[in-house]
Parts: sequence; C-alpha cells; structure tokens
Amino acid sequence: MQTMRERFVSVMSELLAEDPRLAVVLADITADGFEPARRRWPDRVVNLGIREQLLVSVAGGLALAGMRPVAHTFASFLVERPFEQIKLDLNHQGVGAVLVSAGGSYDYSQSGRTHQAPGDVAVLDTLPGWTVHVPGHPDEAERQLRAAAAGDGLVYLRLSSRSTMVPLEREPGKLSVLRTGEAGTVVAVGPLADEVVEATLGLDVTVLAAATVRPFDGATLRDTLRTPDVVIVEPYLAGTSVRVVADALSGIRHRVLGLGVGRDELRRYGTPAEHEAAHGLDAASLRASIAAFLGSTPGRHGHWPLEVQGRALSPAT
Repeated sequence: MQTMRERFVSVMSELLAEDPRLAVVLADITADGFEPARRRWPDRVVNLGIREQLLVSVAGGLALAGMRPVAHTFASFLVERPFEQIKLDLNHQGVGAVLVSAGGSYDYSQSGRTHQAPGDVAVLDTLPGWTVHVPGHPDEAERQLRAAAAGDGLVYLRLSSRSTMVPLEREPGKLSVLRTGEAGTVVAVGPLADEVVEATLGLDVTVLAAATVRPFDGATLRDTLRTPDVVIVEPYLAGTSVRVVADALSGIRHRVLGLGVGRDELRRYGTPAEHEAAHGLDAASLRASIAAFLGSTPGRHGHWPLEVQGRALSPAT
C-alpha cells in the first residue's frame, strides 16, 4: 500500500495534468518525487529550497494571480515556522490555498524536535476559515486532496506515515459511526482510529472516526449521543478539539476528555511507537484512560478533576 505522502505525489501529478490552474510549491521536501512533474510543467512545480516563509508567500502570490497553489513540506516547516505568512499572505489577503504537510507530531522523531509539530492544528485554530483534514488512510487523503484542489478555500491536509488498516470515512466531512454504545462516546481522529477501536473492545461505548476536524461534525456527535461523556483522541496536542466538542454540546450538561500529545517535551528522539506510548496513545494506555474517565464520578463541590499530562478536560457545563 502506498503511504499518504506517496499517494499525494501520484495524485497531485495527475491533477496537474488535468487542471492548468493548479501549482505545486515545494521547499525541498518531496522534491525528488515531483521531479517528473517539474520537468513537464516547470512553471507550475516550483522548488524554492529551504525557504519556508517564502513557500507560503509564493503560494499567496500565485493565489492572487488566479492560481490554486498547493504548498507542501513537513508540518513544523509548513505551519509553525511561516505562521506569520499564513496569517498575512493567505488569510489577510483573502485568498485560498492548500497546505499539505507530512510528518505530523512525531512521525520523523529520529530527526529531533525540529521535525515535530504537535501544535499545528491548534495554531491554525487561531485563524478563521480553515478546513482541516486529518486522514487516517491514503484513500481518505486522496479524496480530500482532490476536493481541496478543485475548491478555492483554505485547506490544511495533515498527512501521516501512520495509517489505519482500511479507510473509515464514509461521508466526506462527517464523523463515521463505527460502533454504538450507552456508556459514553469516543471520537478517534485520523490514524489513531485503529488504536481506539482496539482500546474500546468490550466497552459499552459509541466509537466515531473523524478524518475532518474543522469544521467539526457536531450534528453526528449529538445524534449518536447516549451518555454525555465524550473522549476525543487526537494525534496532536491534547485538548485541541475539546473546545469544538463543547460547542457542539452547548446546552447539554456534559464532560469532555481530550487525549493526545502532551505538552511536556520528550527530549529523547526515540521511535514513533515509543513517542506514542510515552504520550499514552497506544491501545493499552488509551483503554486505561477511557475506562477511568467513563467510570469516574464528580469530586467535591461537583467539579470534575483535571487530568494529567497528555489529557485535557473541559468542566461540566
């Protein structure tokens, strides 16, 4: 099976042949994969070298000229490093673009902290108008890329080297119902869905899978809600989507537990699997956290206890 990044190269090269409006802007990353396309369309496949701020500014300029730019590099260099350019050259100018990242939170952990971006979705949350896709499978990534390339808005496509065994998204932009139960709801985002399914085996919970997190599909969450206790498991900064889940359940007294990458920096490179376990995102750790949360009761004065690193909890409302 192709990785998401490999699928991105093959599909994007195909789309360049179909739509003269499209342009790919690179900052060295994945440049080899796009070399055949660059030779064919040298004016629409541009490698700027390791100049990530320029990467986004050029994308903004192409959009102002009527093109549909697709900018690509590692997440830390695509969102965090050139954030000012995203804010000014895309949002402020009122133009659209597609940002396609690779590497995620710790996919390239062996390259050190510079290649880790667990805060990317949270950073983009400070800006309006972004659609954020977090595919769990290359097939999902392909569908999202094709739709983004054909559109004209602001889209962030967050690719991972991890993948679910099969694609789980059943309707674009909607939460997929994998299982229903009475004791609570667990929302699994992107490539963590397989771990969540394993972690919840035998638990009487509803399991939902999300490949798109912005906008968040609050309607499906509400429609499937039985007990208003919700756990959302995300492959980036813990608690990133607690706010949107709480907004979706506004008016309903509820609890939300956000599981994800902890805020404390892990200073040993390690493997992606080791990072996952250290942040409590492996199946065994997820099961313990989910079971403890759903089986917990309010503390004194009716307040729910805040959780430890790697978890963020919204109070009852």
